[in-house]
Amino acid sequence: MVLARIRVPLMWLAMAALCAGYLGLSWWVGGVLLVVALVVHLRLGTPRCAPRVLAPPVRGRWMALTSPVDNVPSQGTHAYGQTHALGLVAEDGSRPDIGWRPLSRPPADFPAFGAPVYAPATGTVVRVRDRRRDHRSRNSWPWLFGSVLENTLRELTGPSGLIGNHVVIDVGGTYVLLGHLRRGSILVTPGDRVEVADPIARCGNSGACTEPQVRMQLMDLPSPLFAAGLPFVWGSGWNAAAPGTAGLPETWRPVEIIHPDDVFAGQGGSTKDYPGQVRRT
Repeated sequence: MVLARIRVPLMWLAMAALCAGYLGLSWWVGGVLLVVALVVHLRLGTPRCAPRVLAPPVRGRWMALTSPVDNVPSQGTHAYGQTHALGLVAEDGSRPDIGWRPLSRPPADFPAFGAPVYAPATGTVVRVRDRRRDHRSRNSWPWLFGSVLENTLRELTGPSGLIGNHVVIDVGGTYVLLGHLRRGSILVTPGDRVEVADPIARCGNSGACTEPQVRMQLMDLPSPLFAAGLPFVWGSGWNAAAPGTAGLPETWRPVEIIHPDDVFAGQGGSTKDYPGQVRRT
């Protein structure tokens, strides 16, 4: 938790020390600070705690581009509460693959763009950011290589530069962030009370993402700037025979996420008891 609080300030301090080298400060001071800052920023500081049970934020056939099931930190960095972040793209057979051409595509070419995003738990909205535009895709090889520099520049504008338009919900002591949302689609404001499975926004292509997707992460603070990323699982079953199984999608393996009303209609089930049914495909 201490490392989570000092990650970003430590990086700022290291960059300031490097810049101070032009003013006479020893270069090795800035260099050592930068190495330490990068190690803390990218690799050190994984909180150890039981995962929080949440509901899937989307419906239909989706696939994880990044998942804590396969790697922690899942985004390659602990910064901005991203330790256990899950990145989801819609996969209905029409999603364009990575290639050399075209260099970029409009976001509407991807099935995820504009898809509804739902509250993964009952809680209170504490943060809304909705000013980032939905850019064209970065899913060509030349753009992917160039995205390294682009994302570095995005980070200079703060967490929203990376996470894009986002909503943070206080779910009782922890905070769920849903990011990369479509500009102008957010239906809630700070202070609103939401129930699990309430629609809150639509999927977009804002922030540091290669294509339209939904970012889901759990944090210990409402602001990702100094937050530690916490583990979570989807509390629904992974197939119709095991509705109580909890977990998360693996990367590159599509899953079908069904609204609980479609699964438990007529069986006395409720959204609160079964926040979403997930089936491996």
